[in-house]
Amino acid sequence: MGLLDGLMGNASEIALEKVQAEFAPLLVEDETLHKAFSILRDLLVFTNKRLFVVDKQGLTGSKIEYLSIPYKSITRFSKESGGMLDLDAELKIWVTGQAEPIIKEFRKDHNINQVYQLLSAQILK
Repeated sequence: MGLLDGLMGNASEIALEKVQAEFAPLLVEDETLHKAFSILRDLLVFTNKRLFVVDKQGLTGSKIEYLSIPYKSITRFSKESGGMLDLDAELKIWVTGQAEPIIKEFRKDHNINQVYQLLSAQILK
């Protein structure tokens, strides 16, 4: 996956070394990073304890929201893949206390399956 894939909205896995410094101040004792995915400027970061949904806002991306979701707070999740002609895929995550799901869109369902498997592994323990 290259720059063009990122611009098209494909989730691309990023090396944990690239996000380690950014997330070090946010992690608690005994918490470790497992996987990280970039979707345009946003991130999905999986730890052994929770999921971070990072939303970079504004033209420069200088305003950043770090949404921390403990796995036990995720009540359900789904993926919707397009057909042969529709290359979009959508990941929805419902969290306790919120009526509307968190929605992340992917172009193609390339890495959405890997993200879905990671959620499954953490939530269905």
